[in-house]
Amino acid sequence: MGRIVVISTGGTIASRWTGSGFAAEADGREVMATAPLPEGITVEVVDLFSVNSPRLTTAHQLTLLRTVHEVLADPAVDGIVVTHGTDTLEESAFLVDLHHHDARSVVFTGSQLPMGSTEGDGPGNLYDALLTAATTRGLGVLVAFAGRVHAARGTMKTQAVALDAFADPSRELLGKVGFGKVTVLRQPQRPQALALPAMPELPPRVDMVMHHADGDPVLLNAAVAAGARGIVLVGTGAGNATPEIVEAVREAVARGVLVALTTRVPAGPVTEIYTHGGAVDLVAAGAVPTGTLRAGQARIAVLSALLSSENPVEQARVLRASLSEEDPVLVDA
Repeated sequence: MGRIVVISTGGTIASRWTGSGFAAEADGREVMATAPLPEGITVEVVDLFSVNSPRLTTAHQLTLLRTVHEVLADPAVDGIVVTHGTDTLEESAFLVDLHHHDARSVVFTGSQLPMGSTEGDGPGNLYDALLTAATTRGLGVLVAFAGRVHAARGTMKTQAVALDAFADPSRELLGKVGFGKVTVLRQPQRPQALALPAMPELPPRVDMVMHHADGDPVLLNAAVAAGARGIVLVGTGAGNATPEIVEAVREAVARGVLVALTTRVPAGPVTEIYTHGGAVDLVAAGAVPTGTLRAGQARIAVLSALLSSENPVEQARVLRASLSEEDPVLVDA
């Protein structure tokens, strides 16, 4: 079925007991040795780094993005699997998806249980990811986990420790794996892919601020004062806050800060319904609503927009375009 390149980045799937906890210490070849290969697949391993995913930085993620593009520059490669820690997998997968213009699949996977665990989920997830990378085309970046296949866009970690850890709370399942085949249930809608960004010496700071009862602009203003070039405001309900936060957003946007608006509610879109500090006022103040993207992926969308241009108007345009799902990318299989 093809030649698959596995890019190893660490995470639980590469973790061992250290005496006081688990840490990502195994390299990609050790991870690959735990899993059976689907028939007809050959594998090459790229050991990019090995870290627990909460420690990932923007520099790590941009290095991964460029590595994916470098691997796909070889037409003999049929697909890519990225082994990754589950804590920030949704962010890295979405970053790669935003810039993915190739018909070949890039499939992220990992595990909830460390290497060597009884009934560990890593080997099965890796097998499914390899099969998915080898047999699907034109679906963008995917997440293969617990027998399910998810589109990168919108997928988030929904279970802290359960094995079926990922879902898109706002959409139906993309596909499933079973009996040696991948069944695709729907076609994801994807906007036009963004150009590959340059590697900045110092990546732009993008912070997240959550609203809550008694919430005030203190943390949002502190982020601006700390040099944030982008802020994700995590509102309540359909994307709501207070008049005081609206004014802080207005002032931040006037200073050239790119502000995105999401919600702490698991499913459903940010919607302009309420005033008196609600999404109606926040959007009027310059915040960009992120639809069904939640905080982690909204932050990645802001990051990519900031890397696309130095012009705040163009950054906002790119952010809005990257959030649109009305014009899917048309890629020949």
